[in-house]
Amino acid sequence: MSILDDPHVLGRARLSFADRSEVDEFVTTLDRFERGEIGADEWRSFRLLRGAYGQRQEGSLSMIRVKIPQGILDGPQLRALAEVAERWSRGFGHVTTRQNVQLHFVELADVSKVLDRLADVGLTTREACGNSVRNITACQYAGVAADELFDVTPYAEALTRFLLRHRLAAVLPRKFKTAFEGCPVDHAQTAIHDLGFRAVLLPPDTFGGPSRRGFRVSVGGGTSIKPTSAQVLEEALPASEILAAAEAVLRVYHRLGDYQHRQRNRIKYLIKEIGFPKFREEYARERDAIREAAGIPFPFPPDDPTVEEAPDWPRADAPTLDEVARRVVATATHGPGQHPSVLPVLPATPGHSPDAQLASWARDNVREQRQHGYVMATVTLPIGDITSEQLRVLADLVEAYGDGGARATAEQNLLLRWVRHEDVPALHARLAAAGLGTGGAGTLADVVSCPGAESCKLAITRSRGLGQLLADSLRELPELVAAAPGLDVKVSGCPNGCSRHHVAGIGFQGSVRRLGERLVPQYFVTVGGGAAGDDARFGRLVGKIPARRGPEAVRRLLALYIADRKPGESALEFLQRVEPARAKAALVDLEKLAIEDALPEDFIDLGDAGEMTVVTMEGECSA
Repeated sequence: MSILDDPHVLGRARLSFADRSEVDEFVTTLDRFERGEIGADEWRSFRLLRGAYGQRQEGSLSMIRVKIPQGILDGPQLRALAEVAERWSRGFGHVTTRQNVQLHFVELADVSKVLDRLADVGLTTREACGNSVRNITACQYAGVAADELFDVTPYAEALTRFLLRHRLAAVLPRKFKTAFEGCPVDHAQTAIHDLGFRAVLLPPDTFGGPSRRGFRVSVGGGTSIKPTSAQVLEEALPASEILAAAEAVLRVYHRLGDYQHRQRNRIKYLIKEIGFPKFREEYARERDAIREAAGIPFPFPPDDPTVEEAPDWPRADAPTLDEVARRVVATATHGPGQHPSVLPVLPATPGHSPDAQLASWARDNVREQRQHGYVMATVTLPIGDITSEQLRVLADLVEAYGDGGARATAEQNLLLRWVRHEDVPALHARLAAAGLGTGGAGTLADVVSCPGAESCKLAITRSRGLGQLLADSLRELPELVAAAPGLDVKVSGCPNGCSRHHVAGIGFQGSVRRLGERLVPQYFVTVGGGAAGDDARFGRLVGKIPARRGPEAVRRLLALYIADRKPGESALEFLQRVEPARAKAALVDLEKLAIEDALPEDFIDLGDAGEMTVVTMEGECSA
């Protein structure tokens, strides 16, 4: 049967990732746990591997992590996520730095309903949490970037399908993250992943012909407590062998990895313990054994995958501006915590200049595709949040102006592709009417934040509060943002760094200090991180400041850059060069807080209502 005739094929001829039998399995296993037939540890391991992560609140609330392989979402999937968020979460979802969508404050009794609705559109939460092969990410520009070697999407999808429910996928010592990149700039940040694939072209075989496709394979990257840049395992692996290479790495990790010590059982620790030459030797032994056993069949001709073509079907009619605005304000978010604000902007909005806003938005949010006549358009999601009705509107817009889908990005935004040049003004007008017309994608104002202590057991601070404050303050200083193109700001609530603050130009890591008998939320400030090249560079500590002084810290660092930069030196280059002591001197007075000078708000975390308390909880990242 052709893939195009398969009833489970979803947008752009993509097969479902879901298995509906897993919904029944979840219901049965939850029932067994509630009857006392299985213990808490067994139940926790089971639900984590099905994407249900316990929250810090008492009771049975869960965060549901939905895997979005390669970040690809079609219209029906966007609408399904909208329904799930509205009915069982808080009316909004959160896009993560690893191209997942997270839904918080879901009652455990409702998880099976969530899984069932997601399965309708081919989405799964299988192995989204726990000690498993996590979502396999890819460059959001793959297939349309002008400078890529080739589209890595088919290869990333092939590996996703090979490892999803694989016999080793859920029995690893710890979580295992993989990324693919085809551009010269490493948008997917493979250097901080357990396994990374960068596109290369191999010489023609002995029979001549065109160059063959391959990958530079790296292993052992990661952030958290001990940030580590990945090392090269294969300089030029034929594309047909990526499945075998991945399985060989997993075999070594499964066989030699540390199952006892949660804080040092990522694959980077195994490599450090036995040494990279020994690891590479063990890998080669497993890879050769796979080859000798007839290898692993590749699902398509490795040098001739299906090419993504321009949409050739009639596009849907777009909703009117008034309809869009009416819809997004009529559907309210609900539940605890910090909610996204929805502010529709219409042409008649006082103080709004449609032409000026379009030009400003297009400068940072629109990028030419290599296919003539088409562009990519980034939808900026402040700190990664998007409401249910905004998701539905976006589904309408990708079907009216794009190719029927969107891609989640590592910056917590959504990317529309195959937008015709002439449709850009109409698209932006409708995004603005939906409260999604904010520009500045990829700039200093496009702040990235993890969910933090609002829901996460491990977090110390409510990072979303600082993330929103930083974004709001920077958007009021467009000249300052413009002075530092390419510089990013990322905020995490704990050292694990789900925002990837370790590789940010300016990073904030949540912490706390004691002032007398009271607690002050504070952040470690780091500078000079980045992972867009072959190797990752990790930020250096330059300050520990009270949370509410974050915006001033950013302003001070940018002022230092403007005053001391060399001709032609970018802000990131400066922050990677500057002596930490020099940067620290610019922030030293912000660190000081005497008890007699403290204001009442200094003791309240951003996004919280009462004085800060720290509750030590056992996280489930390595359960």
